[in-house]
Amino acid sequence: MQFSVGVEYALHSLFYLLGLPQGKVIGIKELSALHGISETYLSKVFTRLRKGGIVRSVPGVNGGYELARPASDISFWDIVEAVEGSAYIFQCAEIRQKNSLFSNEYALTPPSCPCLIKVVMSEAEDQMRNYLREKSLQWLMDQVTKDFSESKKQLITSWQKQSSS
Repeated sequence: MQFSVGVEYALHSLFYLLGLPQGKVIGIKELSALHGISETYLSKVFTRLRKGGIVRSVPGVNGGYELARPASDISFWDIVEAVEGSAYIFQCAEIRQKNSLFSNEYALTPPSCPCLIKVVMSEAEDQMRNYLREKSLQWLMDQVTKDFSESKKQLITSWQKQSSS
């Protein structure tokens, strides 16, 4: 199982939108330069985040992005779902119904019970999704910055002021 690098880009970039003053936005160019990542790819990630209701786009020369709702209302799962989509990772193709040992039996009467393998995999994924729903961007900010020195916090704030419009 693997999420695309877009999830990492999204989470790290959204961190720097936290705490922006009302009405201020940060552009893709500034975020990609900060992280040393592809501006084109990050732009595609932010398009997905916008469509997923995570960020709001402000057009124009001084445009950019801001959070579309409070950081406490944006979960890690919301971000994963916006970037990756909502389909389950495990896709059951019901190959048991094609099993040559039981093909005659399944041809007459398809199994009435769900595939146990699918059930287990879906339950595991549901647990992961629920865990990620419990972690918000606000939680991330609180956890990451609690041990930051004042100079490190000031460095972030200065970058935000310099990079926002």
